[in-house]
Amino acid sequence: MGNSQAGNMIRVGLSTASVYPENTEAAFRYAAELGYDGVELMVWAEPASQSIATVQSYVRRYEIPVLAIHAPCLLISQRVWGADPIAKLERSVHTAEALDAATVVVHPPFRWQRRYAEGFAAQVARLEDNSPVAVAVENMFPMRADTLFGRRSGSARRLERRGGPGPSLTAFSPSYDPTDTGFRHYTLDLSHTATAGMDARELAARMGSGLTHLHLADGNGAAHDEHLIPGEGAQPCAEVCESLVRNGFRGQVVIEVNTQNARTTLDRAAMLHRALTFARTHLDNLRPVRAPEPTGAQRS
Repeated sequence: MGNSQAGNMIRVGLSTASVYPENTEAAFRYAAELGYDGVELMVWAEPASQSIATVQSYVRRYEIPVLAIHAPCLLISQRVWGADPIAKLERSVHTAEALDAATVVVHPPFRWQRRYAEGFAAQVARLEDNSPVAVAVENMFPMRADTLFGRRSGSARRLERRGGPGPSLTAFSPSYDPTDTGFRHYTLDLSHTATAGMDARELAARMGSGLTHLHLADGNGAAHDEHLIPGEGAQPCAEVCESLVRNGFRGQVVIEVNTQNARTTLDRAAMLHRALTFARTHLDNLRPVRAPEPTGAQRS
């Protein structure tokens, strides 16, 4: 395994989604106490996540920078910052500029967002032409009809009559693989490759030098998006990390894991500690990772 040089260490951030159901400020606390290099801000329904001034106050208080913004493009955040996805992507880039974040993470458009989908590639290119922020389009996965529409909905029942909701339903336009379109910058998500049954190493190779951002998580290939601690599933997390080092990666690696099953905040801190230890081991192996202590964000 190769190690990055001290002056060129890959920064490891914590997605604020990784502490759910705790809030955005809690993510900053965990990041500071455990020794993360920054956070990826998930913009969603929580008002604090939508406020530049509030997030700036967290940056100052915890001395933790924002490395990336995750645009509000989840199914659960379709009404955050309004209903127009074109305007929301533009606002995400402006937010990244205000917070000195290098990257905006965005999903491919949903198929029903026709106007957005038709102009998406051109909008991404235009935003990058006029901003230092990289708009890194993320690989996704097939989605079941009952996940998209609700188990009892008419749309889900119609799809079931056609042969079941199955993993072949493509909700994204033109597909859940952004390399099918081609962009300057990509986010590689290793939980999504597991759910999609994709070879993460092959996808990384297709992304090539455009691979700018890594969501470091794991999965066992379940039909749902698992976001396991890296190293605790079947994805080649170590190999992908080590290939980034060999290839002189200059982007960000962000831990985006599911800790909802943590019984206490100390349990959650231990999970985030394991994830960061894995990342440090396979990315630079130079800095010790602080063990979680039952103080601040980690009280039970």
